[in-house]
Amino acid sequence: MDTHNPELRMISRAQLETLLGLSRSTIYDRLSRKSKRYDPTFPQPIKLGRLSRWRLSEVLDWIESKAVLRNQSV
Repeated sequence: MDTHNPELRMISRAQLETLLGLSRSTIYDRLSRKSKRYDPTFPQPIKLGRLSRWRLSEVLDWIESKAVLRNQSV
């Protein structure tokens, strides 16, 4: 398996925090429908046993979608 391919690469919550510059609590707020900061477009984790991992390609797509929205509002 090519782990450098973003389509296949999985990242941990800690890596997600670093990539996005968000705290653990903010990430889980974005995922929780009960939170005021809930974002239905935020990438969902994939459970691997007790671990949560995010698909890097989905995270990068989410970042790009935010950039597109920013550019549309200018």
